Amino acid sequence: MRFAALTLATAFVFAPFLSAQTATWTPDKAHSGVDFSITHLSISKVRGHFGVTGGEILWNEADITKSKVTITIDLNTVDTNNARRDGDLKSDGWFDTAKFPTGTFTSTAITKEAGGLRLAGNLSIHGITKPVVLTVEGPQGPVTGMDKKPHMGFSAMATVNRGDFAVGAKYPEAVVGNEVKLTIDLDLAKQ
Repeated sequence: MRFAALTLATAFVFAPFLSAQTATWTPDKAHSGVDFSITHLSISKVRGHFGVTGGEILWNEADITKSKVTITIDLNTVDTNNARRDGDLKSDGWFDTAKFPTGTFTSTAITKEAGGLRLAGNLSIHGITKPVVLTVEGPQGPVTGMDKKPHMGFSAMATVNRGDFAVGAKYPEAVVGNEVKLTIDLDLAKQ
C-alpha cells in the first residue's frame, strides 16, 4: 500500500515535466503548403501547389525521435496556374477529388541527420497508401507570430512515383513523367 502511494505521489510530481516535453503544433494554413513539379513531354516541368488544411505535430523537445507528424493536404486546392489543367487534375482520371478530396502523411519514424531530420511515414493519395521518406530542413525558430503564439518552420522534400498511387494511370511517362518532386513547407503554431 505504501509503495502504491509513493508511486502515485511520484507520478503527480513528475507529470508536469513529462507533459512539458511534448507539445502540439498545428499548421498555419495561410503559410503552409505542398509544391510539386513533374516533367511534361520529357522536355519541360509543370509546377503546382496544394494547400495544407490540417494535421498536427506532437513535438517532443527532449527527444525529437519520439515526435509524431500528421499532415492533411487538400487536393481540391490544386493550382498549376492553368484552370483547365487544374479541373482535369481533379477528375477521376487523376486525383478523383470527388471521391478522394484529401491526401495525408503520417510519420512512422523520425531520425536526426546532419543539418536536419529524416522523416519516414505513409503517404495516402487516391485511396492508396505507400511508404515515403522525407528529407527535412528545420526546425527554424521558434519565433512569436502575429497570433502571439510560438511558431516554427520546416521544409521537407521527397520524390514519389505517381504510378504507385494510380494517378493519371492512362498517361505514359513520355507524356507525363512518373517522378513527382514534392516540397512540403510548414509554418506551425504551438497550441
